[in-house]
Parts: sequence; C-alpha cells; structure tokens
Amino acid sequence: MNSGVVVQEDALERIHSCGGVLVRAAVRGLSGFFLLLCLLLVGPSPVRLGLVVAAGVAAFGAVSVRGTAIWTVAASGASVVVTVLLVQPSAPALSPAMVVEGPGLVVLLVRMVWRAPAHRVPLLAPLPALALAVMPLRASPMFAVAASIPLAGLLVTAVCIGLYLRALDARRARTITDARRDERLELARDLHDFVAHHVTGIVVQAQAARFAAGSGAAQTPEQLDAMLGGIEKAGTEALTSMRRMVGLLRDDGDTSPDGHAHGGRTRPVGDLDRLEELVAGFNDPPASLVVDPGVRGLPPEVATSAHRIVQEALTNARKHAADATAVHVSVRRFPEGVEIAVRDDGRGGGRRLPGGGYGLTGLAERVHALGGRLHAGPSPVGGWEVVAFLPVP
Repeated sequence: MNSGVVVQEDALERIHSCGGVLVRAAVRGLSGFFLLLCLLLVGPSPVRLGLVVAAGVAAFGAVSVRGTAIWTVAASGASVVVTVLLVQPSAPALSPAMVVEGPGLVVLLVRMVWRAPAHRVPLLAPLPALALAVMPLRASPMFAVAASIPLAGLLVTAVCIGLYLRALDARRARTITDARRDERLELARDLHDFVAHHVTGIVVQAQAARFAAGSGAAQTPEQLDAMLGGIEKAGTEALTSMRRMVGLLRDDGDTSPDGHAHGGRTRPVGDLDRLEELVAGFNDPPASLVVDPGVRGLPPEVATSAHRIVQEALTNARKHAADATAVHVSVRRFPEGVEIAVRDDGRGGGRRLPGGGYGLTGLAERVHALGGRLHAGPSPVGGWEVVAFLPVP
C-alpha cells in the first residue's frame, strides 16, 4: 500500500487486548505480593506452604489466557489436597491465603461453564465446585454445615453467570451469521442487476449484428470487430462476476477473484453513479463529497462496495451522532486501490435511534472478501470515522 494511505485497523481490538494484559498483570502482581506476605507471616509449615501454593495456582489460573482447563484441574486438585490435610486434628491454623484461593476457584468455575467446549463442561465444571464445597471443612464440620446454604447459593450463582455469558456468545454468533447472510443476499441482488445489464447488452449487440447482416449492408472489418469486441467484453465481465458470485455463495470460502481455489471469498458488482445523489440527499447533518477524478472506471464490485460503505456510515451518523454539524465523505484513488472515508464531527450526543448494531459486520465481511481493510472508530481529530481501503486489480 502507498505510504500516504492510512487505513487504520480496528482500534477497539487493540484497546481490549492491552486492557486485558494490564488487568491480568495487575491481578497476578497483587496476588503474588499478598501470597508472599502470607508465606512470610505463617511460617515454614508444609501445610501452610501448600495452602499458599494452592491459592497461587487458583489466582494465576483465573486470569490465564491459555490452558484454562489445565489450570482448573491443578487448582481444584491442590485445593482439595490442602483441605484434606487441614481437617487433620494436628493441622495448623488457617491462612489468609484463602482470601485469594476462594475467588480464584469461583472465577475458574464461571470460565469453565462459559468457555469450555460443551462436551467438557460436565467434566471440568464440577472440579472447582467440589473444591469450593469442601473448603469450609478446613475450619470445622459445624462451620461447614452452617456455610453450606450460602456456599450453595454462591455456586449456583457462578454457574448461572457462566451459562448466561455462554448464551450471550451463542446469540451474538447467530446474529453475526444472520448479518453476513443478509449481506450476501443483497450482493446477490446486485449481481442480478449487473449481469442482466451485460446480458442485455450482449443480446442487443448480437441483434444489431444480425440486422446489419440481414439488411445486406456491407460491413467493414473494423465495424465487425467493434461489434464482436463489445459482445466479448460484456460476456467476459458477466462471467467474471459469476465466478465471484460462486465465491460468495460457497460456504468454505475458497474462491479467489479469478475463480481459482483460494483462502478468501470475493464479492460482486455495482457502480458509483448514485453516490453523489446519496450524499446530496443527506442533510441531517449536511454531508459533503470529494471524489478523485481517477475513481471513475472502478471494477463493479469495488464501486458497489464503496457505495454501500458510504450508505452505512451515513446511516450510523444519523442514528448516533445527532450533535454532529457536518459529515465529510471522500473517495480517493491510489495506485493500489481506492480509499473511502466518512467522518463526522459529533461527540456521540443527542438521539439514540434503535438499530441492530451489525451493519458494520456486513461491511467488514464485504471489505475483507475483496482483500481490503475496514476501520470504524473515534477519529484522531474528534468525532467518528469509517475508513475502508479496497484494492483494485
């Protein structure tokens, strides 16, 4: 890509990733410091040392990104072993490390119900639940009986939270799938219009050639070549779009723009003729359009995608940026492709019209299928922006 073309990646993903790293580092640091103090205060007893180790495994496993199942098994096993040792008559007094161990096991229980594959949930989720259930025995059997009802409520709450988060993920996945399917259906309608246009052109030119031949009028080689060339061009473009449509409808996404097997899907068809009309009709807030002269003549699938990006971005501005005073739309041509940018100066105030929230998901599906990149997020200079870069072969 040209160095002057700035197409930003999804900033929200980076923010979430950095935030997660900081939170995990903070939890591990504070837990480690607290457990070190516990170890220094309780003395060198092997049982107390085991309790601190069990608490550390639970705390570190609760915020781990990978190997959560292994951490769950290790933390649950260590906790149960320490409980068995502490119920002995000669066991030393309890350690404050349980303040870290208990919440760690609760978090592991929630994560197992939430994230573990469905066939593993019945095997992994009971482990931290069992460790929590027997933990009150470390104090005394009477205390365990007294704490059974509150502890049962805690376990049920943790399981319900995990199931709720699991249901949210499943619903979001279904919604994204539906959004992608709707986008494909819309692209299929675009394909129909484009192919119908070129097939009509083929038919008209073929009829003109037959009429000229039937009228007996002499046709020069140049005239015949122009007619046949027009038919060939229209047929080639229609076939190319059909190949792209096959790549769109395939579930395994292995068709490239030229119709060969490939890892990414492609998309068809459209034009930029209605872009000026679209922007001119947007007056709440008023929108302006700047289009590079070199943008004309784009491949139909790129032109349609550019129109669709502008349409969705303007719709979002109308819904969520009522305090914006202007929207600026630009379409710029570069040697490697075309950049479409829609920026407003709003701060997110004003009305909040209802929406599904997945229009950008469909756009991302379309843009990525064309080999491009899409960014939607706060603008460095204020307001909100939607910027896409579409490569042009």
